[in-house]
Amino acid sequence: MSLVRLKIKGISYSQTQNGAYALILNEVDGDRKLPIVIGAFEAQSIAIALEKEIKPPRPLTHDLFKNFADRFDIVIKQVIIHKLVDGVFYSSIICERDKIEEIIDARTSDAIALALRFNAPIFTYKTILDKAGIFLKFSSKEKDKEDSDDSIMVDEILQEGETVEINPGASEAYKELSIEELYAELDKAVASEDYEKAAKLRDEISKRK
Repeated sequence: MSLVRLKIKGISYSQTQNGAYALILNEVDGDRKLPIVIGAFEAQSIAIALEKEIKPPRPLTHDLFKNFADRFDIVIKQVIIHKLVDGVFYSSIICERDKIEEIIDARTSDAIALALRFNAPIFTYKTILDKAGIFLKFSSKEKDKEDSDDSIMVDEILQEGETVEINPGASEAYKELSIEELYAELDKAVASEDYEKAAKLRDEISKRK
């Protein structure tokens, strides 16, 4: 079966449903997106890996796995999302140690969090993308934003019918803060391990550079 390489488009979250996150993957040589429901912890771990400037004071679980693997010369070569059953994606992590390749079953969210830390490529089969891939539509509100991203209806992913936006950015309150205050709040958020807040603060800081 033909493999299709994917890249991370962004992490989306429900504006009204707490703890509802979706990871949006985009095919590298196409326009289809693959939305995958993930938990809050995995969403934060992936966001931290994507945001290089946020350094947790202590290693997260996926960072610990990376440190452990490095110590024992284990390398993740690639991640393959290989099965879709009743809306649940199944993934495999392809590892190598001493030139011996091993395949490890993993939740897709964990597999992708690790792939980011190892700079490993992410793939799925064309049949899965044909079945679950979607073309995300722009909302009229998002079209007016200079660096807007796709927005989708969450019922496509969570069957709840609520709107989800990718990389929604900082809240209105952060826009009132000075750049110095934003950096101070960022330091506090990282120190308290509130990485969701840290990512939003980082977004607001990036907009002002």
